Amino acid sequence: MAAHTGVLIVGAGPTGLTLAVDLARRGVRALVVERADGLFPGSRGKGIQPRTLEVFDDLGVLDAVRAAGGPYPVGMIWQYGTRQGEHRMFDETEATETEPYAGSPWMVPQWRTQEILFARLEELGGTVAFGRELVGLSQDADGVSAAFASGAPVRARYAVAADGGRSAVRRALGIGLTGETVDPGPTLVADLRISGLDRDNWHVFPPADGEGFLAICPLPHTEDFQLVGNFVDPAAEPDLSLDGIRKLVATRTHLAADDVTEVRWASDFRPRAAMADRFRQGRVFLAGDAAHVHSPAGGQGLNTSVQDAYNLGWKLAAVLRGEAPESLLDSYEEERLPVAAHMLGLSTRVHRGEVRRGTATQQLGLGYRDSSLARETREDLPEAALHAGDRAPDGRRGGVRLFDAFRGPHWTLLVVGADTTAVPTLPAARTVRIPAYEAYGTGVFLVRPDGYVGWAGGTEEGLAEYAGRVGVVG
Repeated sequence: MAAHTGVLIVGAGPTGLTLAVDLARRGVRALVVERADGLFPGSRGKGIQPRTLEVFDDLGVLDAVRAAGGPYPVGMIWQYGTRQGEHRMFDETEATETEPYAGSPWMVPQWRTQEILFARLEELGGTVAFGRELVGLSQDADGVSAAFASGAPVRARYAVAADGGRSAVRRALGIGLTGETVDPGPTLVADLRISGLDRDNWHVFPPADGEGFLAICPLPHTEDFQLVGNFVDPAAEPDLSLDGIRKLVATRTHLAADDVTEVRWASDFRPRAAMADRFRQGRVFLAGDAAHVHSPAGGQGLNTSVQDAYNLGWKLAAVLRGEAPESLLDSYEEERLPVAAHMLGLSTRVHRGEVRRGTATQQLGLGYRDSSLARETREDLPEAALHAGDRAPDGRRGGVRLFDAFRGPHWTLLVVGADTTAVPTLPAARTVRIPAYEAYGTGVFLVRPDGYVGWAGGTEEGLAEYAGRVGVVG
């Protein structure tokens, strides 16, 4: 007999775990299945961008993420065993009142980020069913049926593919993945223990003698380093064994083979940029690497993936709880596909050295102005002004910190300025009033559960109709 659930999430990586946490805090039943016997063991996606830190703030894991990580170390260029000088990998930016986590990414090994999200999921009463490999998927007008290599089948109202770039769900749906190879040669990435290098720098060994580059980065709050090595020859087959990685390090650096004392995890891949032809088919949604595959150079893959889940979670919950029409789910692909396409292009340009990592890679400027969920009722706004569809800025006014007010699964009705007082009662939203604030101006702003402005107006006129359409009526 099939088990029944509201949402079946296939994959327990950062995408699947973020979605499960978001649904759990909304009281929505979800089943997370993962074909592996445990969480992913490697450091692969180690950079947490400022916008993702804001997401983690809302989900209740920011303190753990900050405690587990650290700032990116300064790059150190080596040649022939001699330090050649520092290399700044990120343009310097500073945190502000409106963007409190702006700056360089926060480094946390991917395995640790997943442990933190998994612990939060368990705290909320959820769990992951490990060792469940998907072998069949079908859907009808009422739900999705999934079969597994072992264990009972599952029947769900909706399913989400969060199972990576080789997604079994995407293949079962017959959705194509269109893209390009960013670098013809393979790249090796490994977590290892190594002696002879300090932990204050990200050690970079430029290409020499026909070999590709090698970089060795200390991972905070561990004894490990992450090694990334590029191979120029497209026919190369990286040796992932301890001896193979020792030989690679000895060939491309001044270190001896025996300085590599342990390899804890290793993998290889060919950097590419690819995106699914669509992010939804019926009752099944694609998120994370199942929907888009990035070059790791831009530090965007994990972050874009987490934000896919953050965009989808509140929408699924609203529909499943009967608070919003099913048409709300159409906005997932509408909003996330253009963002993924934009970030794929940015990642590729970073990989090719055409742009530097800076403000754009922090993802704070992304928004949904063109979305059907963005309703801007004010006229003649300057382009630089806050519009419906934009990320809602932080700040402190009238004794209120806005991110504190936004935190949680609710919508927020934000009234800015003493001149605007009459607003409709929205039982499903938290009403907050603050004095005029330059980041907002004055007016009425209905902030979505994912921290973007849904509706904006100089008065409350038209707000009630919008709130009814998106399910903010109680």
